[in-house]
Amino acid sequence: SGAVVEVAQGKDAQALVPFWKRLKHSRAKIEAVATDMGLAYIKAVRENLPKATLVFDHFHIIKLYNEKLADLRRTIAREANTLEKKVFKGTRWLLLKTSSKLIVEKDEHTRLQEALRLNQPLATAYYMKEDLRRIWQQEDKESAAFLVHPTKAYLV
Repeated sequence: SGAVVEVAQGKDAQALVPFWKRLKHSRAKIEAVATDMGLAYIKAVRENLPKATLVFDHFHIIKLYNEKLADLRRTIAREANTLEKKVFKGTRWLLLKTSSKLIVEKDEHTRLQEALRLNQPLATAYYMKEDLRRIWQQEDKESAAFLVHPTKAYLV
């Protein structure tokens, strides 16, 4: 039905114990479980609903990716020469912003492009983030699959 069945509070698997008990008595057929990427929740879902599809939500995936992107920028800036450091200064928020929200009047797009031109790994990571965002913007599974792997999208 796509309905939310349970919203658990807490960070450990114990938060789900009452739900698992109710679920066994109800004999409900759960096909998918949406969760954050906490290992305790993943393990609990795998143990209690081994056939269910595990779905990670957009927010948590983008948040994790943005953290890694910011770490990469920090490492690159630390290793940069004086001129490059000036270019990288203040680019953290530009990297994390959705490209469509960059402000033209503030030259944000230009500043971001300068930083990306200086470092290929940073540019690759940034464009991967933008592609990841685009996957979630697709209206159907086929369109998302095409973005993930264009030559195999027909297999969906």
